Amino acid sequence: MRKFLSGNEAFAEGVRLARPQVISAYPITPQTTVVEALSVMVEEGSLNCEYLHVESEHTALSAAIGAAATGARTFTATSSQGLLYMAECLTYASGGRFPIVMMNANRALALPWNIYGDQRDSLSLLDHGWVQVYAENNQEALDLALMAYAVAEDARVSLPVMVNVDGFALTHTYESVEVPDQAAADEFLPPYVTANRFDFEHPVNIGYSAGPEFNRYYQYEHHRDMRAVEAVVPEVEARFAKVMGRQYPGMIQTYKCFDADFVLVTLGSAAGIARGVVDELRAAGVRAGMLRIRYMRPFPAKLIARALGRVRAVGVLEKDISFGATGTVYANMLAGLAQQGIAVPSLDFIGGLGGDDVTRAQVEEAYAALQALAESVEHPADPVRFLGIDPVGQGPRPCRPAEADSPSPTEGGAR
Repeated sequence: MRKFLSGNEAFAEGVRLARPQVISAYPITPQTTVVEALSVMVEEGSLNCEYLHVESEHTALSAAIGAAATGARTFTATSSQGLLYMAECLTYASGGRFPIVMMNANRALALPWNIYGDQRDSLSLLDHGWVQVYAENNQEALDLALMAYAVAEDARVSLPVMVNVDGFALTHTYESVEVPDQAAADEFLPPYVTANRFDFEHPVNIGYSAGPEFNRYYQYEHHRDMRAVEAVVPEVEARFAKVMGRQYPGMIQTYKCFDADFVLVTLGSAAGIARGVVDELRAAGVRAGMLRIRYMRPFPAKLIARALGRVRAVGVLEKDISFGATGTVYANMLAGLAQQGIAVPSLDFIGGLGGDDVTRAQVEEAYAALQALAESVEHPADPVRFLGIDPVGQGPRPCRPAEADSPSPTEGGAR
């Protein structure tokens, strides 16, 4: 059935189709309407599950961990400061190998207080052992709700999955979405069965300690199984396409990269505007391309290197900054390219912070800067460009002078 849904409503439909047995819910803007929609489904009987109203985000994930430890399929959702409040629990969920699915509505972090969308929340927690995937539109958000369980519950993975949906840009924007029927969803996603659960008949030890002589093996296996996601995702998407008729591109999505001189890399909803600019440039005879990272963890370094191995310049458009360094996506991309022996001139375009619009004009300027970089083939000393603040082709303005360097009242007059 085709419906006109917001991103939050679409995701809630995907969760309903996945038949979770426990949902732990706590509201936070702009995630709230996901768990509100699910509560309505539970109340009207279209979703049969235990729905827990909890007192905080920390408790929401704690409850999901407890439910997963009994072998239940679980779901929770959060955003921004709520995700940070969950941070202590994130490693308990991933280290316990509980395949929880959580939707994160990407939102700016405080201070200054801001309810609008950027991706600093999820990107700041890449090292907590969760699979992280980013939706471009509402249809993908719905479909990822289903596919996330299939990836998380695969025996080769057994890790929690965080599905990231851009706050307001997707969560509160309405699009036409194809909602599968329950029979198709059940065919794609069978009931969850696991041995990693409390069992009175066959007791197991869950949540134990591991000292130095054993701990490294757990971290090794966690890393190994996170890397297994790279093989599982294409299999899950192939099965999804067979049942649902919609094919997804895997860990990354490339657009006209095969012969591109320069490529802009991004993730989430910003890919749409970049794709449109690429079409304009191609029509003018300019060989531009776009690459969307869908999965930030595990990081698809080999796939990105394969797509960018022959380009003359590459840029990253991201809604994140690691203060004093670069954006997190940019740092991951450069490290991934270096692993594959690739060094290419690059720029890091920081935009959309605090929900600021990433405009078409800004993206066009970013591509113009990449074209100039490709033609000069020089590695900029400072690659970071704040869209709307820095001249796009140049680095940041100089730092403000230290107080000691400022003119004194006698030297330069009253301040």
